[in-house]
Amino acid sequence: MSDTPSSIRRSLFLHAPIRRGPRVVLRQMLELVDDDTPPDGPDGPVAVLERGLAHLLGKQAALFFPSGTMAQQVALRVHADRRGRRAFAAHPQSHLDVWEEQGYNAVHGLWLRRTGDPHELMTAGDLAAAAGEPLAAAVWELPQRDLGGLLPEWAELCEQVGLVRATGAAAHLDGARLWEAQTYYRRPFDEIAALFDTVYVSLYKSLQGVRGAVLAADTETVQAAQVWRQRLGGGIRDAWPLALAALVHLDTLAERMPAYREHAIAIAAAINADGAARAHPDPPQTPMFHIHLPAPKRAVERAGAELLAEHGIQLWGRVRTVPDPSRCSFEVSVGENAMEFTPDEVAALLRDLLTRAGPD
Repeated sequence: MSDTPSSIRRSLFLHAPIRRGPRVVLRQMLELVDDDTPPDGPDGPVAVLERGLAHLLGKQAALFFPSGTMAQQVALRVHADRRGRRAFAAHPQSHLDVWEEQGYNAVHGLWLRRTGDPHELMTAGDLAAAAGEPLAAAVWELPQRDLGGLLPEWAELCEQVGLVRATGAAAHLDGARLWEAQTYYRRPFDEIAALFDTVYVSLYKSLQGVRGAVLAADTETVQAAQVWRQRLGGGIRDAWPLALAALVHLDTLAERMPAYREHAIAIAAAINADGAARAHPDPPQTPMFHIHLPAPKRAVERAGAELLAEHGIQLWGRVRTVPDPSRCSFEVSVGENAMEFTPDEVAALLRDLLTRAGPD
């Protein structure tokens, strides 16, 4: 049975279609507009969103982009052109490198200095070594998705940013999941963002919008980014539906996030106490963590399809391989979907899943 809204009744997966169908999203958007809402201009949804995020992040200006891929590449391009340097540092698991076909190089002529161990957080020592080559910028992904939502401690993050800035390089925040990170740091968003020259946030991850991104920075940087957005075809007209979908949760997400984090901690604790599977980190630092399973990917996917067909329960968006072919993992990002599952229920579902997986 396919993973369609009709087949999925409940899901641990944050972006399951049960809360993202067109009718659901459109009803939410309609509650924010009336007959006098303009599609564009200073009172249109895009401008309202840009001002709202600039204020939240304590930046002079913010700019809408149709994708985070474009927003982050543009930020790095502006930093590189301004400094006359073409290299930037980022963790080996950076989204910019792993998921974007090295667009930073193919489109902008930049190159990446992979910094740190692929399976551990980037350290000040890693960045000091990378700074042996003049850098245009360094990128921090907070939290580090492919490491299970890990974050450096606040003092260490400040040390790392200070080290990079001392070399004349810019500090850029991949804040696609900044709302999750804030639940751990427990500092105002503008205090976190103040560490960085440029900050990117996703409109469809934590905010559960449709698509799109916003880049926040000082006015001069945003003006330069706007030129590159136009050159890359991102200055689209009638972007108001994407902005409006993000505005649905902008004012309410932060107040719900601590509960999501506490529920993630409780689920992870139940999984680890049960022992059939393993949750990492233990405990989670954010509402995000990984579940590691002692069974191969193909067998787990088959078992998951059975659970979905029999009970309408979806456990993941995708299953990931790991170096050990007898094991695999998947990501949990706690939001409204996962709040419908008790911690013990999740542990029991995983035990059922592994029983079904059996020998591949």
